[in-house]
Amino acid sequence: MSNFLTEKILLYRIFTKKDPEAYAELYDIYVQRIYRFVFFKVSNHENAEDIASEVFLKAWQFLIANSEEQPEIKSFSGLLYKIARNSIIDFYRQRASKSEIAIDENIEVTDDGKWYDELANKIETGKIIQAIKKLKQEYQEVLTLKYVDELDISEIAEITGKSQLSVRVTMHRALKKLKQILGDK
Repeated sequence: MSNFLTEKILLYRIFTKKDPEAYAELYDIYVQRIYRFVFFKVSNHENAEDIASEVFLKAWQFLIANSEEQPEIKSFSGLLYKIARNSIIDFYRQRASKSEIAIDENIEVTDDGKWYDELANKIETGKIIQAIKKLKQEYQEVLTLKYVDELDISEIAEITGKSQLSVRVTMHRALKKLKQILGDK
């Protein structure tokens, strides 16, 4: 059965029976994608876990509160990403009044030499992430949704509220700008 059809059946079960098991299935389908999206924006595992769980709680509350009207949800993932975007904005607003010091994760050094590859991958990934963070927010978002979360153009258009053509143009410009930034180093 296709993901779209499975999603619709699960949403129907949630609307008609308020079935938490159906929601748990949706959670299992989307939790990793939402976590990755949030983590890329906040760069901290604990905060990403907190925000991701908040996203799913808000989505559940929305579905239950609107179960009698049964609103047309074109894409459950689109709903989750919209909630995630808003939750990330709220997170940064709350954090603006606090000052925090980040502690980097340690890389475990073993005798098998794999630590060198792990370190090299983290350094390369770090360079790419830093380059992406130099882009304007709109560019960061489309690149993250496309290449980290592996969404297609139509889903990105729904999440961002833009046309598919506008998303393609934005993505092209973002990639061009990212190449310029990475090419300078």
